Amino acid sequence: MRSIVVVITAAIAVALSVTLAYAGDTAKVDTGDTAWMLISAALVMLMTPGLALFYGGMVRRKNVLATIMYSFIAISIVSLQWILFGYSLSFGPDVRGIIGSLGWAGLNGVTVEPNADYAPTVPHLAFMIYQAMFAVITPALISGAYAERMKFSAFIVFTFLWSTIVYDPVAHWVWGNGGWMKNLGVLDFAGGIVVHVTSGFSALAAALYLGRRQGFPHDVMSPHNLPLTVIGTGILWFGWFGFNAGSALSSGTLSTMAFVTSHVSAVAAIFTWVIIEWLHRGKPTMFGAATASIAGLATITPAAGFVSPMPALFIGLTAGAVCYLALNLKPKLGYDDSLDAFGVHGIGGALGSIMVGVFASVAINPGGANGLILGNPALLFKQAGAVATVAIYSFAITFVLLKTADLVAGARVSPEHEQEGLDVTQHGESGYLM
Repeated sequence: MRSIVVVITAAIAVALSVTLAYAGDTAKVDTGDTAWMLISAALVMLMTPGLALFYGGMVRRKNVLATIMYSFIAISIVSLQWILFGYSLSFGPDVRGIIGSLGWAGLNGVTVEPNADYAPTVPHLAFMIYQAMFAVITPALISGAYAERMKFSAFIVFTFLWSTIVYDPVAHWVWGNGGWMKNLGVLDFAGGIVVHVTSGFSALAAALYLGRRQGFPHDVMSPHNLPLTVIGTGILWFGWFGFNAGSALSSGTLSTMAFVTSHVSAVAAIFTWVIIEWLHRGKPTMFGAATASIAGLATITPAAGFVSPMPALFIGLTAGAVCYLALNLKPKLGYDDSLDAFGVHGIGGALGSIMVGVFASVAINPGGANGLILGNPALLFKQAGAVATVAIYSFAITFVLLKTADLVAGARVSPEHEQEGLDVTQHGESGYLM
């Protein structure tokens, strides 16, 4: 009987200590900031199912579910990786500016008490789960390059490895306390470098490694369901306000500015794209307008909290023109980036990150720096150097990781399965009644 009492007492003591560790001193938590961060995390999470619909409508009907699965399953794979050790590698205690240690593995020490190095007015757990949603959508973006031809088993291996070896280190370089790019003064408000350059240039590597789809570029491979793509576009646009404005990590003037500049860039990109397409092809298309909005949002992402609305307007107009040109060069260059992940995210993310070096202003964000227009050309060189470094790193490592996935599971489906469609051959189901 006495031993039972001792065991129960010990259990209560342990439970109480855990509770106190998570309760902490919450006096520094701002409830308004916390509410905004949790809403933003939910908005960014919604972007990945939105991406699934955006991509799903763009492929042929025989591959719609397989394409949606890439994004949907990424939510599970990357979230688990993030909780176990990905967050610690990205934001944990610094190791020589290159990577975070495993000190926060399993969310050890990540409690409801704020972490002053990242978000001093919200619980550390809120910051962690917000960043988790960024980590989730980034490898899902890459799937646009290899849609309709990559094995699902290889996708799982590749996504896990890519998140660990590409995303986590780059996130630490740019955003982690002690990261070498952050220490150099490189600016990336919401992921132009960390999200879009990494995924975009990895997408280019994936398209080149896996090769063209059967029949490309001669066969017609039109989107099978544009309304589905437009619904996905709307969800992505809606979620992007959490992506960009949430990156202020507080509710106030900076989040407001990022919200407005994001919208301004998106609508400006649509305007430019549609006009150019109308002049170039004779008709404006819904597909073009949807793609343009994503290009404008991707391009403003690194700059959203460092510029005012008029520079954002210029960035959006430029994004519409440059990304349209990039997509139209694809057939001439001969690579098969199925859903234009490189042309939109790689080119848009790089362009926007460089534009930070031109238009950034400390009047908008005292935590940033002035750019070229305000007399600081050094920032432009830093931004261009960071873009080049991350692009090369992402491209090269992706090749290695795809080769690894190829050896483990075989990267590409057989010609017969590709012809029949990945929905049936990979998942045993169909998106539509036959």
